[in-house]
Amino acid sequence: MPGRVIQISELTKIYKMGEVEVRALDGVDLSVDEGEFLAVMGPSGSGKSTLMNIIGCLDRPTAGTYQLDDVDVSKLDRDERAVIRNAKIGFVFQSFNLLARTSAIENVELPMLYGELGWSRDKRHAAARESLRRVGLAGREDHYPSQLSGGQQQRVAIARALVTNPAILLADEPTGNLDSRTSEEIMGIFQRLNDDGKTVVLITHEPDIAQYAKRIVHMRDGQIQHDEVGKQKRPVAMVMK
Repeated sequence: MPGRVIQISELTKIYKMGEVEVRALDGVDLSVDEGEFLAVMGPSGSGKSTLMNIIGCLDRPTAGTYQLDDVDVSKLDRDERAVIRNAKIGFVFQSFNLLARTSAIENVELPMLYGELGWSRDKRHAAARESLRRVGLAGREDHYPSQLSGGQQQRVAIARALVTNPAILLADEPTGNLDSRTSEEIMGIFQRLNDDGKTVVLITHEPDIAQYAKRIVHMRDGQIQHDEVGKQKRPVAMVMK
């Protein structure tokens, strides 16, 4: 039986804007098992970005609990959250967030330079090379971001997120800066990683992109409105294999 990676109970997040309180999350309950591919979607102001920040250990809730890989992170301070974040979460962002003057393989090695992972130079290099191979960039290790297409840059970002073997991949609008064909290729990579057992949590406002996930959570007004198992969409190239 797969283990529980994420367990969220009665999660509430309130922001104070002067004398006004904004309830960004309002009693959210959510669980994600190991090996799931979950999409969280909703319009602007629905609470999905706030939920992403808490799942990603970038923020903590006002009330409620959040357990990540059996660790209760809901009450941890900023430094403690940073340690958990580096060890347990691989981030993929819409804007790639690559260092422009750093090669692909050096960008992928970055997460191994922080924290207390104790990676040797040779081990970092080998892990980064293997991670790039998994996303189809073998032979591009020494290319700089300016020498890569947008889709290739996002592949580097995915390789960087994967390299420490985190408990989850957290992807925030990963196709937002890509055309439809490249978006399909990137979502195909997430599906292959999920097929290999990686837990993926995707944040998106695009229904068509959410359909690549196996399960879709719809948010509105800080609450989960629907939680459904969908008919997973597959890229044409993957269907033909």
